[in-house]
Amino acid sequence: MTRVHIPIHRRWGDLDALGHVNNTSMLKLLEEARLRAFWKSEDPSDQAPTAVFDGDVLGEGGSLATLIARQEIEYLAPVPYEHKPLDVQLWLGRLGGSSAEVCYEVYSPAGSEPQVLYARAAAVVVMVDVASGRPTRLPDEVRAVWAPYVEEPIAFSRR
Repeated sequence: MTRVHIPIHRRWGDLDALGHVNNTSMLKLLEEARLRAFWKSEDPSDQAPTAVFDGDVLGEGGSLATLIARQEIEYLAPVPYEHKPLDVQLWLGRLGGSSAEVCYEVYSPAGSEPQVLYARAAAVVVMVDVASGRPTRLPDEVRAVWAPYVEEPIAFSRR
């Protein structure tokens, strides 16, 4: 298995009245992991091997954008607050013509024993042309970088 491990810190404001990470906050944590996995960093030593996007392509003034077409989360255990970052493991379940299925498993901090799996999630990300608003093919360069990170998609157990 080839996965990208993205450490994501929880914020105190992510908690709900029951003292665990709220379900809506989980979407924000996954978004942060996705952005760190796919956006280039100003510091290449602090960049995921799957980082392919920058402001020249995506973002303000860019010609392409990514949109979320679908998301699903399966919660397996409450996520408590603690200082160490979650270990968000990310891979691609499928590369389509203009889309990719991003798969996640959210674990307790790396090195914790036993490491607890809190949630599984998947999001379909679609590449679109900003001018037309229409889906556009994933560039060959993106496919080449992402291909080693394609493995079986999430098999949600509670469907």
